[in-house]
Amino acid sequence: MASWRAVIALLLGALCLIPATSSLAAAAENDLWKTTGGVSVYLGVVPAEIVKGLHPTSATERPMHGRIPKGAHEYHLVAAVFDAASGARVSDAVVTAEVFGLGLSASRKKLEPMQIAGTTTYGGFVDLPGYDLYTVKLTVERGGASPSVLQFRYDHRR
Repeated sequence: MASWRAVIALLLGALCLIPATSSLAAAAENDLWKTTGGVSVYLGVVPAEIVKGLHPTSATERPMHGRIPKGAHEYHLVAAVFDAASGARVSDAVVTAEVFGLGLSASRKKLEPMQIAGTTTYGGFVDLPGYDLYTVKLTVERGGASPSVLQFRYDHRR
């Protein structure tokens, strides 16, 4: 059976294969890609169902983000963070996500650094309880720099 890391690497390959060049800053923004405060972020939202059966059975490898997702409405957020000027992957950030739907209170979660295909992305499980237009607000903190706050829209009505 393939390890969950290998499967996640395949599922999120698009995030890992983004070219690390300055052309990254020239690309047009969309609902799942934003640039501000010197960082560019690509956001991925993957149903946790995909990773539920892929957690390790041995005691030597811990489950992704410390637990196996159990809820019917859980999703895996993945953020690929780049330096906006150079296009270099950022691996030394603290990334926090706030997720809320229309009329719903926000849930806040620190996204954990993950190594996928030799690159760092940040991820965590979140609950998207209904068909809604969600706002995902990411705060990226690096060293002594001011935090960068990026706001994404995720349409979960389809």
